[in-house]
Amino acid sequence: MLNTIKNKWHAIVLVAGILFIAVNLRVPFTAIAPVLPLIQNDFGLSSSSIGLLTSLPLLAFAAFSPLSASFARRFGLERTLFVAMIIISLGILLRSAGSVWALYVGTVLIGTGIAFGNVLLPGLIKREFPENMASMTAAYSITMGAAGAIGSIAIIPLAQSWGWPIALGLLIAAPLFALIFWLPQLKKHDPVMLASRKKSASVNVWKSPLAWQVTLFMGLNAMPFYIAVGWLPTILIDNGISAAQAGSVHGTLQLATAIPGLILAAMLRRLKDQKLAAVTVSLLVALSLIGFIYLPDLAMLWAACLGFGSGASMMLGLTFVGLRTTNADDASALSGMAQCVGYLMAAAGPLLLGQLHDWTGGWTVPLLITAAISVTGACSGMMAGRNAYLEPTHH
Repeated sequence: MLNTIKNKWHAIVLVAGILFIAVNLRVPFTAIAPVLPLIQNDFGLSSSSIGLLTSLPLLAFAAFSPLSASFARRFGLERTLFVAMIIISLGILLRSAGSVWALYVGTVLIGTGIAFGNVLLPGLIKREFPENMASMTAAYSITMGAAGAIGSIAIIPLAQSWGWPIALGLLIAAPLFALIFWLPQLKKHDPVMLASRKKSASVNVWKSPLAWQVTLFMGLNAMPFYIAVGWLPTILIDNGISAAQAGSVHGTLQLATAIPGLILAAMLRRLKDQKLAAVTVSLLVALSLIGFIYLPDLAMLWAACLGFGSGASMMLGLTFVGLRTTNADDASALSGMAQCVGYLMAAAGPLLLGQLHDWTGGWTVPLLITAAISVTGACSGMMAGRNAYLEPTHH
């Protein structure tokens, strides 16, 4: 009886720790977007500089995601995740210190911590909840979306009351709670078996046309999403929408990204191929971006469509990694390529949009070009969604 209660308590604390870590994979990164106009005004930054600020976490994702597994093998999964939360905490404090250099360095630290969490949390779930992986993954995806939405909605009232540095500094509560709930897990520090044996993929993914089609689908769909995550509140405020309402629209965008995981996962594997699904979700993003230009009064609807389309395309891209390969080693190689190139492409998006805004002085041309990127994503989805497999390299 006592052991049963102890096991249940351990499971509850573990799930709470996982969900609090999930909160930190979204809120510290996305909550800054609604207050970017305030930051830009206080420091006199150009749109290009703000674009770089938005891109830095994505560059950190691309740089540190490939290193996460080796750290986990050496130090243990629990300890590595604990250190990741400490890095995010330091990044939040530094970002709110009130100087430009601290703003940028803190943002890089936040991106670094999130990169480790993004890679390692699914591995932990697979190890601890092998029978309930789908439901746990859905739970942490919904938590990420809901936490991001709450952060975007709450940050403007906090900034109006105490200023943006304090408002962003208050986000330190998220990693602190995660650290507290994660402390019991530090007793377990066995190295996790993440890609522990040497990979011997049968495909050279960098020379495979199908691998590039999957990679481009992920990258071309990630670019519009991260452009919206970084720039949408600023675009809405410039078009006359109040800062508080812009924060709510930004929250809707993030909440909507969690919905496809609940309704599409089972359906996709029943389809003969995924071409129609890939084209549809990419074009939905393009349509919503055009909607922001010509029907801005329906911003909430367009944000929901953009979030749904982006969430579905991300899920499709990850699903393609499994569906287009015939073994785990090929899937691992394709995943590494697609995520590395995809994050680099995503990082270029906010930077490009800021530069386009500086050149054109408005948001119409940048948004139209972003919509064109989504249409290109639909074209790559036509190819990536075919019922085909990566062909083995012939030696």
